[in-house]
Amino acid sequence: MGNASSNAIVHTINLGKQVISPEGELIILKDINITISKGKSVAIVGASGSGKSTLLGIMAGLDTSTSGEVYLLSEKLESLDEDERASLRAGNVGFVFQSFQLLPHLTALENVMLPLELAREKDAGNKARQALINVGLKSRTKHMPSQLSGGEQQRVAIARAYAVQPKILFADEPTGNLDQVTGKHIIDLLFDLNKRHNTTLVMVTHDTELSSHCDSSFKLNEGQLCE
Repeated sequence: MGNASSNAIVHTINLGKQVISPEGELIILKDINITISKGKSVAIVGASGSGKSTLLGIMAGLDTSTSGEVYLLSEKLESLDEDERASLRAGNVGFVFQSFQLLPHLTALENVMLPLELAREKDAGNKARQALINVGLKSRTKHMPSQLSGGEQQRVAIARAYAVQPKILFADEPTGNLDQVTGKHIIDLLFDLNKRHNTTLVMVTHDTELSSHCDSSFKLNEGQLCE
């Protein structure tokens, strides 16, 4: 696993991402070296367009790099095909997005049950119900996403992410679509669940208050890490 310690859950070595644009080669990420230890909370901060979400996607195995290496749960992602990366994520990795990404035709309970069923967990219904109780939505299990506020929808998304008890949770601007008060509740909830389950938490955010709560942070500027 390169020079990473055995306690690392994510490790990148000279990670790079380039794409071809009409103007020529566009460098999105360059020489990113990051090590994230198990159980820690980490923020990736930077201005819009700095490469934060791209980095998150590559570390999670949702996107691929064009140079360098990424290790997730001790597996070298460049050595895995798309199906193998999906198998690695199943039951081990959770996601929370700015846009919630709930399925509109499913109830809150059914949305949370979905990853449990995909992971072939026994008693998915009761586990999903408990996950919703843990985020304060005991009375909202039968509601459709359209019947929930933005904050409630994000709580459902968090319950869905934590239902499989992942080793690592990736969150991309989790408070981006929420008002300040609701956003603070979501921040408190994420960190409470992080500590309760000892889940590694990796967040992309431009919110300085959110990043200040983390054990450590990495700042990106035009695709490169900076002090």
